[in-house]
Amino acid sequence: MQDYIIRATAAEGTVRAFAAATTDMAGKAMEIHGLSPLAAAALGRTMTAAAMMSQTLKGERDTLTIQIKSDGPLGGIVVVSGTNANVRGYVHNPGVYLPLNRSGKFDVSGAIGKNGYLNVIKDFGLKEPYIGYVDLVSGEIAEDIAYYFAYSEQVPSIVALGVLVDTDGTVMNSGGFIIQLMPGAEDDMIGFLENRVKEIPSVTALLADGKTPEDILDMVLGEKGLNISGRTSCGFQCNCSRERMERNIISLGKAEIMSIIEDQHNAEVQCHFCNKKYMFREEDLLSLLDEAK
Repeated sequence: MQDYIIRATAAEGTVRAFAAATTDMAGKAMEIHGLSPLAAAALGRTMTAAAMMSQTLKGERDTLTIQIKSDGPLGGIVVVSGTNANVRGYVHNPGVYLPLNRSGKFDVSGAIGKNGYLNVIKDFGLKEPYIGYVDLVSGEIAEDIAYYFAYSEQVPSIVALGVLVDTDGTVMNSGGFIIQLMPGAEDDMIGFLENRVKEIPSVTALLADGKTPEDILDMVLGEKGLNISGRTSCGFQCNCSRERMERNIISLGKAEIMSIIEDQHNAEVQCHFCNKKYMFREEDLLSLLDEAK
């Protein structure tokens, strides 16, 4: 199944929903970063959430960033998505390992830790980006993002995310859904949705059974007049370039660039998101030195 996101409404437009299949995205991130199964589960969940959340962006150059920083051994997560749902991300400790939790699943909460925060940054190309900040409530990512929606955007939401990794270390499936109440929603709608979500299997179990994002939303919202309004392809894609890395070096300033030239004579710059390396020789650095302030 190719990775994609669907957008939908229900209950005469008073419910907004997104659902995604992101298996290839999570698998590519695992391969690029050499992630442990636990780290792949944490990053895959966050990337899936960012991809769906990016569907609320309007401008072609708008971006959405999710940052998670806490006291757990994973260290933190950074994920960026654009309007086109091309996502890139990384974790601070890609090799993190913990025993399975009591439910026999990856201990994502233990890897992230509970004493920390989640940031959502929306850059619309204005002078200042919108930044929403919440403390972590569980470290399970889906619950933390649902709390972010309720606390920072005042939108009651149900968020489900899942990544299933096989015993051979490959991602078997990945996906999720977000369901939100819009103005005018019936008072009992959130209770209906919570009960319905409890009745269905997990996202990974549904995907393993061959269910599509459309099927999953139909299981939750079918009797509320589900209307699929759009579909967008998504995937792991980095936008780094040599020109971008040049700007990063220039931003260091003349003194720092001169120090690199004197001490190392060249510089190797690596992208955090895709691990691609860019080599700058001494003559390259001298050229950038003229542009630095």
